[in-house]
Amino acid sequence: MRILKKLAVGLVICLVVQFVVAGVLVAFFHPAAPKPQHSITDPFAEMDLSGMAALQRYRARDGAALSYRLYPGGGDQGVVLVHGSAGSSQDMHVMAKAMQEQLGTTVLVPDLRGHGANYPHGDIAYVGQLEDDMTDFMQAVRPQYPGKKWTLLGFSSGGGFVLRIAGGPGGNAFDRFILLSPYLRYNAPTVRQAPTHHDDKGDDSGWYSVSVARIVGLSIFNSFGIHSFDGLPVLSFPVPSNIQATTSTYSFRMEKNFAPHDDYRADIRNVTKPMQVLVGENDDLDIPEQFSKVFSADRKDIPVSIVPGMGHSDMIIKPTAIQAVVKVIGQAS
Repeated sequence: MRILKKLAVGLVICLVVQFVVAGVLVAFFHPAAPKPQHSITDPFAEMDLSGMAALQRYRARDGAALSYRLYPGGGDQGVVLVHGSAGSSQDMHVMAKAMQEQLGTTVLVPDLRGHGANYPHGDIAYVGQLEDDMTDFMQAVRPQYPGKKWTLLGFSSGGGFVLRIAGGPGGNAFDRFILLSPYLRYNAPTVRQAPTHHDDKGDDSGWYSVSVARIVGLSIFNSFGIHSFDGLPVLSFPVPSNIQATTSTYSFRMEKNFAPHDDYRADIRNVTKPMQVLVGENDDLDIPEQFSKVFSADRKDIPVSIVPGMGHSDMIIKPTAIQAVVKVIGQAS
């Protein structure tokens, strides 16, 4: 009995220590504001926004009226574009307009929940809500376009999110997937340099800063079924403060949802519809040559194309990249 009592006391002490440590990590370690990354953000500031479609709203299952932009067209093809991390539907305007004008296709560009015109920024209610929103979006718009085949295209973190959808049940709502410079995971071979930012300290590398300590603390709480603090920010982005459409931080649950699953290779294996990957030759954040190795390791049928001379943000802004993507879309028509 004494041994059992000692074991019980030891277990209680261990649990208390874990909770105390988790509480300290969650409460006192914040993601620092990273230094500006002009090669990523400046191209968006120089975008020509003339002719940008007005915002519209659809109703999600929780009653939220979420925003999107419509570029109407004809034919039997439709495209849904997903913006990247910290971004909005505005970022995809140049590409959407090119597809509309050159292919005559209907293009839909949602602001993901927590982004763009959907407030508050940087958070969702639960991991999986972004997929639920995409399902609700397609259920709302699809009846307006009977007979269309739909391509889901995502850029950067949006590309990783599209992979997440393609590898799950939500992929059944689409006929094809295109990933542009997709973010797979912080330790994926495709990442040029993992973030080296330290908690509460600035640094000059990487697109975002991360509070590893807070993530560890929240993961401990999650292991006990405690999710009350999952809305706290764990990532910070170097976005211009004078642009309302940008999102400066991501919560723990947003960071987990706006990406592939942790086992992104399982997502790749589970894709059941045609998929294609494009990445810029001079990508600032990714190693272009690694994408073909990663995808071909599990799926020989997912082609990877490297677009000459293009950086990361160039893939949705510069004419060379736009034409490469429009050509891929047109081949499916």
